[in-house]
Amino acid sequence: MARAYFYIGSATATSTPLSSSPFRHRKLPAHNHRSSPPLRSSTNTTTPLTMSNQPTPHPSLEVIGGARDSFLPAFTSLHTPYHPYPFIAWNRHVETIFAAFFRSLPDIKFRRECLRTKDNGTVALDWVSGDRTRLSAVAPVLILLPGLTGGSQDSYVRHMLVRARSKGWRVVVFNSRGCGNSPVTTPQFYSASFLGDMSEVVALVNNRYPKANVYAVGWSLGANILVRYLGQESRSCVLSGAVSLCNPFNLVIADEDFRKGFNIVYDKSLANGLCKIFTEHAPLFEEMDGEYNISAAANAKSVREFDEALTRVSFGFKSVDDYYSNSSSSDSIKNVCIPLLCIQAANDPIAPSRGIPREDIKANSNCLLIVTPKGGHLGWVAGGEAPRGAPWTDPPVMEFLEHLERVAACSSVGSGGLQNLQHVEASLY
Repeated sequence: MARAYFYIGSATATSTPLSSSPFRHRKLPAHNHRSSPPLRSSTNTTTPLTMSNQPTPHPSLEVIGGARDSFLPAFTSLHTPYHPYPFIAWNRHVETIFAAFFRSLPDIKFRRECLRTKDNGTVALDWVSGDRTRLSAVAPVLILLPGLTGGSQDSYVRHMLVRARSKGWRVVVFNSRGCGNSPVTTPQFYSASFLGDMSEVVALVNNRYPKANVYAVGWSLGANILVRYLGQESRSCVLSGAVSLCNPFNLVIADEDFRKGFNIVYDKSLANGLCKIFTEHAPLFEEMDGEYNISAAANAKSVREFDEALTRVSFGFKSVDDYYSNSSSSDSIKNVCIPLLCIQAANDPIAPSRGIPREDIKANSNCLLIVTPKGGHLGWVAGGEAPRGAPWTDPPVMEFLEHLERVAACSSVGSGGLQNLQHVEASLY
């Protein structure tokens, strides 16, 4: 059984107001849209909704997916044009770097819980201090998965957290092994292939709040891990919905682009972050048997070099290419059985657009894909809060999640749940 211990972080508390969730309902099994009857108009309960009733997203956005007709009415933010912020968003690298270094950082006071995993590893869960008693036991819970080497210190994570909290959601940041100052207690970090920690975190949250619906949002490598988890769990997934942002999807394609042009700058930066984490815990690896190359891992100049020296060995892959090929989330989309929103930027330098599994997303009635014309990687400097505020993606993400929570609320109203659900959906048109 997982063991946990706590400490109170020293960051300044945010002034964002909190409110309790308006929904009071039983947790239900994940809704499977494949088996759902067609939604019908509230004025004609025998005629399915037609495309003429559908709201149309702005032409500046690519919106596709098997769940397009089901989920599109939930969004109001998609009906206006995507306006990249002038000057900053003219170049995808400028936008990516600006967002990383100049986006505002909301002040949050965290309560850290360190989860000891089954293999004696450790991950750090950062909850907002005070929410344990301030929020109701049925308030929806949102798990946030940052990108490679990322954690609760990142601005894009904190902006999403603040927005969700303002809606009465309980939020927890999942800091992977070694990330966000999470302790490393075994000679093994996390990887794109390893889903054990994700499974244990979801189980802990689900068991602690059995009356609440649990959702997850992941960015970059965190999104890749999240989508792979959804595919692995398939119909057994206990999450009620998920969001994937700037997911590399196909790691082989992403690796190819990562070694070209200006992308080498990102490669070196991320490699430095990995080496720093590794160096702090290198003694754990010194007596390991096998093909580990401790010196190469400590001095890696690229993510590929680090993965070749350490990651692929830790997780039993024959080569780094074997690791990338078998750790991509693009192959998982077809097995996703809960509502999933994917948002990508067409000019993302780290998550190439050509790696998006568009056909599988179109074929899956649980999935919706939104592609913005610009945004860089973890950038999206656009919208009402640009340039230093929340990314453009935050409003549509919350619209999607709140929509799922409304549907879940209606679904829990006894025998009349399905009829109420249909009326809620129809009223969105």
